[in-house]
Amino acid sequence: MKKQVLLVFVVVLVLIQFIKVEKNESSDLSYEISNNYPVSNELSQLLKVSCYDCHSNNTLYPWYSKIQPVAWWLDHHVQDGKKHLNFSEFTKSRIAVQNHKFEEIIEMVEDKEMPLPSYTYVGLHPEANLTDKQRELIVDWGKNQMSYLKANFPEDSLVFRR
Repeated sequence: MKKQVLLVFVVVLVLIQFIKVEKNESSDLSYEISNNYPVSNELSQLLKVSCYDCHSNNTLYPWYSKIQPVAWWLDHHVQDGKKHLNFSEFTKSRIAVQNHKFEEIIEMVEDKEMPLPSYTYVGLHPEANLTDKQRELIVDWGKNQMSYLKANFPEDSLVFRR
């Protein structure tokens, strides 16, 4: 009985390898955050390494992303991350939403909720493990962008309404 269960498990594991997930890869930069907001080279590199895999339309996939069911888990993780914040489509949103997203970036990075601890502590994405200086760079940039929006747009246009 145990051999039959093990055989069925192995067969299912082999068969699911043929069910592929659509890759999160796009070259469309029409609504990229850097189109409307200044992003230094240092910050750009930091965001690409630490944030873009889950929060853009361009994920750099690790070797294990080709193995099911891990690929499904990664795809769900990326889709959920993009739902909350997508740097590739950032400027597509209303100014109030953009302002709110900057506020969320600041909060999540300051509170060390991003990058997700499960993403960095397990060693899956060690380059995303932010130093205090890197966190400060992101937070200061977010605050500067919010100040820019406040100085250049009417206050009521910056209010996020759900």
